[in-house]
Amino acid sequence: MDDMFENTLGAHNRHKMSSHFEWTEALRTAIALQLIFIAFFSTFGQSAQPGHLPTRKQVAPMTSGEEKNLAFVLDWWREVIEARHTELAANYAAEDFIQHNPNVPTGRAALVTFFKSLGPAIEPIPDRLANPPVVEGAKGNFVWLVFEHKFKDPKDTSHSVYEYSFDLFRIQNGKIQEHWDSARKDPGSAAFTPSTAPPPSTWNTVKPSTAEQQNLVIATRFEKDVVEYGHVEDIEELLSSSFIEHNPAVPVDREGLKQFIHSLPDHQPQDIKPEWKHAPVLEFTNGPFVVMMWEKRDKDPPDPTREYTRNYFAILRIEDRRIQEVWN
Repeated sequence: MDDMFENTLGAHNRHKMSSHFEWTEALRTAIALQLIFIAFFSTFGQSAQPGHLPTRKQVAPMTSGEEKNLAFVLDWWREVIEARHTELAANYAAEDFIQHNPNVPTGRAALVTFFKSLGPAIEPIPDRLANPPVVEGAKGNFVWLVFEHKFKDPKDTSHSVYEYSFDLFRIQNGKIQEHWDSARKDPGSAAFTPSTAPPPSTWNTVKPSTAEQQNLVIATRFEKDVVEYGHVEDIEELLSSSFIEHNPAVPVDREGLKQFIHSLPDHQPQDIKPEWKHAPVLEFTNGPFVVMMWEKRDKDPPDPTREYTRNYFAILRIEDRRIQEVWN
């Protein structure tokens, strides 16, 4: 994924995240407590492109150990995040838990304090997640989740808009050690202290299979050569003719996507170089899925003289050597 999608969605995201009131209302009416911990890639500031479909439930292939890691994270999400049973946080999160969401302080104690401030715990703890992920997987010590959120298009309430948010966790010594998501900094948040943790790629130690290596090559060609360097002619080769684009601001067909990319600043065709213009800080494969995460520096809303670091994601599903589905 390139900053082109960020530029397209940025104006709305800044509006959407501009007040605690809007954030809380979305929290109550759409996804309970999830919006505090994750962020929307939302397009309410513009009409959604027609033809976008909801995501069918999908789970990546995993080893038994990876399945346990996924189940562990989903239990944490259900009990501590959604139900706010912060007394259980120590069962799941390391004491020196590293938080990359710019609205929540790092450390387990700070996380507990934050969620206690949101209200009393839900009794009893629900047996199921209020809003389970629509795509999920685990690779090595990483667990990744894609959540879907359904809204009415404010410019045409007869249509629904499906939007997505992303969460990534790193498991270490049987606990959640680190968390990344797609949140932007809320103007009401405290000063942001950047993490000094090693780069996320440091922990990506699982060797991909031959098929997974091929999937990563295809995803890289799309995100780097097509999106960054503007070579939209490669779309015919890389994207299935029936590919599904889940970003509601982006056209759902190959020709529309070509025009969309070329309509954005600095996306005219350039000589393709071996290196990325803006390389992902983490990329890994999980069966047919390729997970990519980038870092971006933004102005700090309370203090524009300062900057903070946030993350954004792309998830691509590849089958038969073609991209079949994209979430970003």
